[in-house]
Amino acid sequence: MIDLVLRSVLTPGVLAARWLGLAQVPDVDEVPRPRLSLGLATKMALDEVFFLTEALSVRLVSVRDRSRVAEEVERALELYDAHGFLDAPTRYHGDPVALEPIDLRPAQSRGLRYLHLRFASGYEPHAGEPGRERWLGYERNRTAHAWILQHPGGPRPWLVCVHGYRMGFPLADFIGFPAAWFHRELGLNVVFPVLPLHGPRKMGVRTGDGFLSGDYLDTIHLQTQAVWDIRRLVRWLRAEEQQPVGVYGLSLGGYTATLLASLEDELACVIAGIPATDYVGLTRWVLPTWLLQLAEYAGLALDRVERLVRVISPLAMAPRVPWDRRYLYAATADRLVPPAGVRALWEHWGRPRLDWYDGSHTSFGWETTVQGLLEDALGRSGLIR
Repeated sequence: MIDLVLRSVLTPGVLAARWLGLAQVPDVDEVPRPRLSLGLATKMALDEVFFLTEALSVRLVSVRDRSRVAEEVERALELYDAHGFLDAPTRYHGDPVALEPIDLRPAQSRGLRYLHLRFASGYEPHAGEPGRERWLGYERNRTAHAWILQHPGGPRPWLVCVHGYRMGFPLADFIGFPAAWFHRELGLNVVFPVLPLHGPRKMGVRTGDGFLSGDYLDTIHLQTQAVWDIRRLVRWLRAEEQQPVGVYGLSLGGYTATLLASLEDELACVIAGIPATDYVGLTRWVLPTWLLQLAEYAGLALDRVERLVRVISPLAMAPRVPWDRRYLYAATADRLVPPAGVRALWEHWGRPRLDWYDGSHTSFGWETTVQGLLEDALGRSGLIR
């Protein structure tokens, strides 16, 4: 009841603060200034509609759980520091083996015939890590899923498409990515892994529920399990056909793709589209200052969380994929992911190719800049001719 009252009071203030600044796009060094127009305003408004639905529906940790969350953060920091994970974040991540399929069943969506792969994830948080038992208690999440578009006949290169937040089921994934274009026109084999807590792995009413709840250890475990599962999938694909494998991630999937670039060195390419790069920076971007100060007052110190999430931060790890196989694209007027964060990743990655388009986070699907970068990246990396 208390949480409902707080939501009814805080949500209008959060939305008002964002909407009053809708036309104010901050200047960021070396980020192109968007050309303001009615079309751009419409695209930005689409981002705001998405944020509105999240503000009204996302399930946050309750007031009485805030002390438990703060305690978990401090205990995890002690554990990570003792094991050297904060100074060397790649040590936090295990080295998984190739998956063993549970089953592989034919299915169809949007006129595309695909195979539904299921396999046991096998991921477990570290012994003694806060939130371990809670995470392992998400029973449906312990089975991993993927949709596979595979050509008959001889082996072909693979493209792993990592979906964004609130996706993770065939209808959304085959629309969010140009699945038919990748598979039919470019001739690629394509696989769509389902991220933890999404699609058939969801634990709430909606796909993705629990990811942005404010339970920070759950967020860390989700992101760690995501790269664990995909690394197992990549190893399986290589073992099956000995073909090059590239990765393309969108938004949350873009974040996951950047982590893969720091953990896997044999990927043909990594393409990060409108990627989130910093969870705390993202929080500071989407929420007004007064609400952040209120959270600090309630005992949730963001500087402590910022240190905690180093174990899943692509900005804290050196990329292992070669420089000329890294690609980025981003929106100049993104209202959901800060352009400054993309620029920070670009700098951290040694300034590889980065294409900006005049649009918003949700408009990537019809931006010609994006299609041009995808075709060029896939060609230069040898996945297509």
